[in-house]
Amino acid sequence: MRHRIKGKILDRKKESREAMLRNLATSIIIYEKVKTTRAKAKAVRTMVEKSITLGKTNNLKNRRELLKILYFKKAVNKTLEVLGPKYKDRKGGYTRITNLGRRKGDAAQIVQIELV
Repeated sequence: MRHRIKGKILDRKKESREAMLRNLATSIIIYEKVKTTRAKAKAVRTMVEKSITLGKTNNLKNRRELLKILYFKKAVNKTLEVLGPKYKDRKGGYTRITNLGRRKGDAAQIVQIELV
């Protein structure tokens, strides 16, 4: 039974899955768009949206929370100084997932996740 189980496993152990999602979220914030599989994009979307919501108010608590999520200080600074004020009046939905087709080798669904 699947009672109260949230999130995707993505065929990885917990530590490597969390590291992959943190790395992907950091890349999305720095580069503002990334090509990946649909499952990974759906899994990382919540992490990116929570990071941008934290970035709306620039204080020490939110900076420390973002340092727990994102790998680079460059990404934390961009979230607090660029993306936070940019999405100040938006209440959510900071990302967009666009289908790009299937990967040639294993026919995995490839998408582009980008900031709106």
